[in-house]
Amino acid sequence: MIVSRTAVVTGGGSGLGRSICLKLAVDGHRIAVLDVNDDGAEAVAVEIRATGGAAESMGVDVSDESAVESAFARVRDLLGPVEIMVTSAAIAGFTRFDRITLDEWNRYLAVNLTGTFLCARAALMDMVTAHWGRIVTISSAAGQQGAPAQGHYSATKGGVIAMTKTIALDYARRGVTANSVAPFVIDSPMLRQQQQDGKLPATELLTQSIPARRLGEGEDVAAVCSFLCSDGAGYINGQVIGVNGGAVV
Repeated sequence: MIVSRTAVVTGGGSGLGRSICLKLAVDGHRIAVLDVNDDGAEAVAVEIRATGGAAESMGVDVSDESAVESAFARVRDLLGPVEIMVTSAAIAGFTRFDRITLDEWNRYLAVNLTGTFLCARAALMDMVTAHWGRIVTISSAAGQQGAPAQGHYSATKGGVIAMTKTIALDYARRGVTANSVAPFVIDSPMLRQQQQDGKLPATELLTQSIPARRLGEGEDVAAVCSFLCSDGAGYINGQVIGVNGGAVV
């Protein structure tokens, strides 16, 4: 029997985050859809409510500490204490290392790494009180092995992985698990935009580097998140789960 819990998903208004929200809602959880795009977050919440689920949307910049704290206070008021946290909000792009400006570097750190830190920290207080919690961070294969022209992105995702492992070590005795899901190339609006901008090759070329010979789907990532957020995953902690079609082994 699945227990209905309050789940917060950042970056939930589109792409991977949307897929994760929809899957956790199917699992019976109450979903707080957080996204910097208010309209996108509300559209996903409406989609969940239309199928009988419980969902609330909130526009929030995860790099803003006060905005994150306010959003979590509202989640508690509307949906209850937070027991599931999935950090999917991120920015990605391509800049040759010697051309990365300090402003660009700091922006990647603020959203991808600091944003993950702020949201995980905000959720932990409820999890410790309940002696049950699931934190799933969305990292990347780029954080495991680097990626051309993505020194800023890769650094933040590597940091997310290290931080996730530390949370696992610090809070395992308090009933909290923390794991990271590391996708490779996932079909998403972000990927298609990068292809249009000439930053990534066509899908036919991309899939040649993937043993499964296809792009990943948001549902592939969501399925792993669903399990890691379940009671059945209570003995899985501090792990990095690759969702990559065999591209990173």
